[in-house]
Amino acid sequence: MEKTNVRIEPWVDEDRFLELQRRINAPEMMTHLGGPESDEQVVARHRRYAGIEGKGTGRMFGVALVPEGELVGGIGYWETEWRGETVYETGWSVLPGHQGRGIAVAAGEAAIARAAGEGRHRYLHAFPSVGNPPSNGICPRLGFELLGEIDFEYPKGNPLRCNDWRLDLTAQPAWASAEAVS
Repeated sequence: MEKTNVRIEPWVDEDRFLELQRRINAPEMMTHLGGPESDEQVVARHRRYAGIEGKGTGRMFGVALVPEGELVGGIGYWETEWRGETVYETGWSVLPGHQGRGIAVAAGEAAIARAAGEGRHRYLHAFPSVGNPPSNGICPRLGFELLGEIDFEYPKGNPLRCNDWRLDLTAQPAWASAEAVS
């Protein structure tokens, strides 16, 4: 399979990123995350994404095709407390017309390289729903280790059974030579 060329762009408070967030909020995209949010919630999420880097607690990115520059998804990492330790958590979304082409893996390689380069936390966790085979399939391709199933509540009041995938950001990974432009 040919390597998918993408770049990750820092999420900023611009209309094209807000529009991307609205497209990600579609019912088919939010099936494993408690369903679509109200537009007010989408705007608030967009602003949180645009402001996270300034807080020093993570980074959010739009995923753009190269060379077109079309935003086709989002990816990021943020600090969370997990089992008594501060770690990074990651998540991603790729719009339906672009899924299955390696975009999430390519973007994941670039985002992981950024997180590892910061040297702030040893571990990066991903918590996809056990009922989400595509997201769970991406994790081992990025070098994550499956630790087991866990119960989550996301959004608040919505019980969710997830897999706990962990990546050691200090290991010598395959993604260290990620060619994704960022």
